[in-house]
Formats: sequence, structure tokens, C-alpha cells
Amino acid sequence: MRERLQKILAHAGVGSRRACEALIAEGRVAVNGAVVTEMGTRADAERDTIHVDGMPIAVKPDLLTVALYKPPGVVSTMDDDMGRPSLAQYVEKYEQRLYHVGRLDEDTEGLILLSNDGELTHRLTHPSYEVPKTYVARVEGQVTRGLARVLEKGITLEDGPIRVDKFVLRESQPRNSIVELTLHSGRNRIVRRIMEEVGHPVMELVRTRFATIDAGRLRPGKSRVIAGSELSALMHSVGM
Repeated sequence: MRERLQKILAHAGVGSRRACEALIAEGRVAVNGAVVTEMGTRADAERDTIHVDGMPIAVKPDLLTVALYKPPGVVSTMDDDMGRPSLAQYVEKYEQRLYHVGRLDEDTEGLILLSNDGELTHRLTHPSYEVPKTYVARVEGQVTRGLARVLEKGITLEDGPIRVDKFVLRESQPRNSIVELTLHSGRNRIVRRIMEEVGHPVMELVRTRFATIDAGRLRPGKSRVIAGSELSALMHSVGM
């Protein structure tokens, strides 16, 4: 259904109807790539792509994206045939049927996204978009600062070379250390395999960031809806 553009923008949470009219008049709104300045312009929220100041606006009412803090011991599926705890029990409150965006292994906790937006999910998980993920790990042994250079230059695992985008040594003690890794690889158990290869097996692992989304103050088992400017930034990060 085609509606006035300012009404669509207001319903999407961009601002009041009057504020959205001002955005249109200033040439800051584009529909399907074309700048719109006419106040009577109509658009279809279900089919058209709308940007404000170059940022995508999520105007499709049935699409939902959620950030969940996955507890350890939960498998990254919506239904587990072995009866293990799954993601579904943590998002039952949402009316839409959601699908996990990528996976975290059973023992890893932290941020995972769920969505029913197929295009967004595809872009967030496809290797060509190189979406960065950040992890904090407690590892065995005393890590030295020189490890950052090694991992940022790259090492070779059994399934090929890998390098981290950024490595931060947060804490170093004789028995164990805390490190932070950012990388865009989606290979299975990649952080655990990297740290095992360099002699520091992972003891605990938490994903703290996925693309532009931070776990923030989410507690294990809790979730929140990604909307507004936060959702726009996420969409923009993968070229939507």
C-alpha cells in the first residue's frame, strides 16, 4: 500500500510528521536511490527502499531483529533434536518467527542476533561482507604482547591461513590471561582453534560485539529489539 512518505518515516520512528516533512524538503530523503523533495510523494513501505542522510530506514512493519545474550550450554538452533536448551526459549515473547544469524558454539556465551529479515541475515553471514565480530577470552598461560603481531600478521590452521583484525591483551598473569580478538571469519570454532594453535587454549569465551551491535548491558538469557538508528547503522554496515 502506498502512503505519504512523511507518514511512513514517522511510523518508522524517524521523528514527528512535521520533522519528517522538513527532512524531505531539505532533500535528505531518498526512495529507491532517488532524492525526494515533493511533500506529496507516496511510497510503499513493503517494497521501496528508503534512506535518510544515506542511512537505510527500516520501514517494513513485520521485520524484526533482536540481540540475545546466549548463555553457555545453549545450542545455536531454534529446535534441538537432542533436547538440549536452544535459542527458541529465549525469544518466545516475540510474535514473529525468528532465525539465528550465524552461530555460537555450545560452550561460548554472548551476543547472537536473531531476525526474520532474510536479506539482512544473508549479508551479515556471507563471507563477502566481512562482518567483524569481537570476542573476549580467558586463556591458559601468560600471554605476551608480541602475540598481537603474530596474530595480526596471520597464522595457518589445518583449513587454511587466518589472521585477526585486532588483538588486545587485557590482562596477563602466570596461569591465565584475558585477551580480546576482533575478526571477520565465520569459520567453525575459529577463536578457540586460533588460541589453541598459539599455545593458549581457551578457558572461557564471550562474544561481545557483532558488526555494529554491542552486547552492552545484556545479561545471559536476556534480549532486546534492535531498532531506529541502531538498526539503520547495522543495515548500512552491510550496504543496505
